[in-house]
Amino acid sequence: MYRLADADQPWVGTGELANALALSPGTVTSMLKSLHAKGLVEYQAYRGAKLTSAGELIALRILRRHRLLESFLARVLDLGWDEVHDDAERMEHVVSDFLIERIDSYLGRPRFDPHGDPIPCPNGEIVERRAQPLSSLPIGSDFTLVHVLDQTADFLQYLDSCGLELGTTGTVSARNQPARTVSVKLESGEYTFSLSTASQLMVTTGEP
Repeated sequence: MYRLADADQPWVGTGELANALALSPGTVTSMLKSLHAKGLVEYQAYRGAKLTSAGELIALRILRRHRLLESFLARVLDLGWDEVHDDAERMEHVVSDFLIERIDSYLGRPRFDPHGDPIPCPNGEIVERRAQPLSSLPIGSDFTLVHVLDQTADFLQYLDSCGLELGTTGTVSARNQPARTVSVKLESGEYTFSLSTASQLMVTTGEP
């Protein structure tokens, strides 16, 4: 629910949540009513639900675990950024707070995970990084890739095939508005992406 909501629209519809979890709307409604009774969400029929302050803290705690585990799997066990999500998701609910703290310390307290998502602090604070989609940059702009929004394995493997990873630098070499594409020069070569693909690549135009 935390990932589906945003500051402008904190309420998440039952149908949207059911689709995200691959569950029936009836099952999700029962879950939301149970969480509402525990004070973790506010629930209204036909509107959906939103996290309470207590629910948001729990969500951020799990998110912190997940992103630290992804970082550990990538940096210590050398798994690809397309391989870390599923195992981190299985582990996040069973590892102890002590182990998470040791992982955080061992990794040097990283601020971002292998996909560029911010890792919440122990108190739930999130330090966001200013970035913009590659699709918005004009010709001649130098950029550094700092965050990938589409984190499906297929998309990440496609980026690998283009020589794109976090920290990759490049220059926007062309834009074709009728074709809705943007071309970039990277160290690995020149590539043309659809604006839809480029919108999933968050970049900085200064220091990452």
